[in-house]
Amino acid sequence: QVQLVESGGGLVQPGGSLTLTCAASGRLAGVYGMGWYRQPPGKQRELVAALHNIHRDDPTIVYGGSVNGRFTISKNNAANRLWLKMDKVAPEDTAVYYCNADAIGDLEYWGQGTQVTVTS
Repeated sequence: QVQLVESGGGLVQPGGSLTLTCAASGRLAGVYGMGWYRQPPGKQRELVAALHNIHRDDPTIVYGGSVNGRFTISKNNAANRLWLKMDKVAPEDTAVYYCNADAIGDLEYWGQGTQVTVTS
């Protein structure tokens, strides 16, 4: 089992910045990918950013089309932490943000989510 706990969500003004943190614990040796997804109100969950081959020093990074260039995903394997730095946020970034982990054996894990609301 893998446990994922998100933190750092809250209210932010348009154009501002926010950093989300995902703390991972449990059987992490089999995890090969981690990422952030979000679910805006009334919409389906979508990819924000993901890291593939996460144990490598140079993992493959994938960003969702709506955030590329504004958000940055990063990791610290020793600390079992995944971050999402959100810059130049806009009202359409309002969503529940989820941390995700993919593991060997087609296993998939999700955190409980953290709410981000962009409002003036």
